[in-house]
Amino acid sequence: MNAKAKILIVDDEEVVRLSFVRILAGAHCDVQAIAGWLQVSQLAQQEPFDLVLLDLRMPDTDGITVLKAIKQRWPESEVIVITGYGTLETAKQAMELGAYDYLLKPVGPEQVLEACKAALQHKRWALHNEPSPVTKPTGGRFS
Repeated sequence: MNAKAKILIVDDEEVVRLSFVRILAGAHCDVQAIAGWLQVSQLAQQEPFDLVLLDLRMPDTDGITVLKAIKQRWPESEVIVITGYGTLETAKQAMELGAYDYLLKPVGPEQVLEACKAALQHKRWALHNEPSPVTKPTGGRFS
């Protein structure tokens, strides 16, 4: 993974945040983990993140609302939705709103790393206005 990649983890469950931080710690990237919408709205004033791992169910708002806000504020940020409550409806909605991938919990470390690497590579290609040689992963995503 890119040594300078900035990754934001948004999940209300501390154990999930810590798990994703641990998985990504060895990938030489700058990882920040937060619990919900209030913190996302505060971070929106800062530089954009390259990648956001986003939960759909949080106590203060739903992930679709957060996804819309992220894509409005940071349109070039890639977003991977990771949820334990996946539905075809939310998968379709997330992808239409610009999510790069949609994974179902529980996800293993390899699946998280693979999805993150693919999303970051896609972003690099998109910024160069060239077609991406990487196809979107289909791991836990609804088709």
